Amino acid sequence: MLGAKLEDLKLKDKKFNHHGAKEAVFPFDKFPKVDPVLGPEMRSTGEVLGLSDDYALAYYKSQEAAGSFLPSEGAVLISLSDKVNLSEQAIEIGKEFQKLGFKIYATEGTAKFYEAAGVKCEVVNKIAEGRPNVLDIILNKQVNLIINTPWAKRDAIKDESAIRKAAIKYKVPYITTLAGAYNTVKGIAAARNGHGAVKSLQEYHASIEEI
Repeated sequence: MLGAKLEDLKLKDKKFNHHGAKEAVFPFDKFPKVDPVLGPEMRSTGEVLGLSDDYALAYYKSQEAAGSFLPSEGAVLISLSDKVNLSEQAIEIGKEFQKLGFKIYATEGTAKFYEAAGVKCEVVNKIAEGRPNVLDIILNKQVNLIINTPWAKRDAIKDESAIRKAAIKYKVPYITTLAGAYNTVKGIAAARNGHGAVKSLQEYHASIEEI
């Protein structure tokens, strides 16, 4: 193959009947005092891959392989920035969690947004608003998943940092993007419905079709 032109290789288009989702692995649990928010200077210690015929389940597997075990039931804490709250996708995420039977905790602004869209929530205080607050329900193991998208406000940044550190300490899976939250709820639904099974790489390769 060395020195050959692509046209000489007579490559054919292929149809893949499975999906793959990669996830980076970060050693946040080794540095409990470090804010686990990602930045351009971050370096992962490796990557893992989830494969499935269903994209959502591939994502679910990638999280599991990275050590973030998504819950199949329980309660989710959701705190979204104003900008994200304007998205229809955010509403869909809330409705999907509600459909799956999850109890939804939300900070005041997020709760008002969801209630207006028909999603039931239990309001929980931010750290500066009194107790019990978001940290208390994490420490008391009342939540099994955290969705917390970044804010630009200084006070909010402090809250977010404390929430993320608590999530790492108490091993609660946390999501910081709307896209991640969407894939998470879809992945949980797919896993609960039993979509997919363990397959060898050879089986996945054999399912690839030439077009």
